Order: sequence, then structure tokens, then C-alpha cells
Amino acid sequence: MLGAFLFSGDDAGKRVGVLSGGEKTRLALAGPVHSGADVLLLDEPTDDLGPASRAEVPAAVGGCPGAIVMVIPDGGALRALRPDRVLLLPDADEDMWSEEYLELVAPV
Repeated sequence: MLGAFLFSGDDAGKRVGVLSGGEKTRLALAGPVHSGADVLLLDEPTDDLGPASRAEVPAAVGGCPGAIVMVIPDGGALRALRPDRVLLLPDADEDMWSEEYLELVAPV
């Protein structure tokens, strides 16, 4: 499970206090994903991640069996997540996901 969030070898046994900001973010995401929660609400979870993590972590989060509601301004992470639907705010319009919606995502 930790491997899906880019922890391997000795990294998996580190104390939380010695982890970098990005490592702490990845660890914080791993818990809820592994919990089997029915719904995950995430607000810009890739903000503190490095480039490698931004590509891998959304795919791991996408393995959550429940629904995921996420605010994400990162087009690459959004692609890795492979969403089914999109909710457009402020009007709360729901639609099936299409690559065309990437135009609405602010570049990071």
C-alpha cells in the first residue's frame, strides 16, 4: 500500500517527524484511501507534491473504491486520476468527463 504512494525500502519505516512536506502529504492521503471510505473529499491534494509524486499519487488515490470529490488545479494529476464525471461550479452542472474539460483547469 505504501508503495503506491512512493514509499519503498527504509522509507516505509521512517518516523513521521522526519518526513518532508511532500512525504507527509502522501502519507496523509494513503490513510483515507486505504480505509475503504465511501467518499473522499480532497482539496488540492497535489499542491505540496514534487513532479514525480504529482504523476503517481493521483493514480493511487483513484484506486479508492468509493467516490472521490476533489478540487484539483493540476491537469496532469487530473488525467492520472481518470475521472468518470465532472461537477462544474458555481452552477453545480454535472457531466460525464471529457478531455475537453482540461481547458478549464488552471496550469500549475
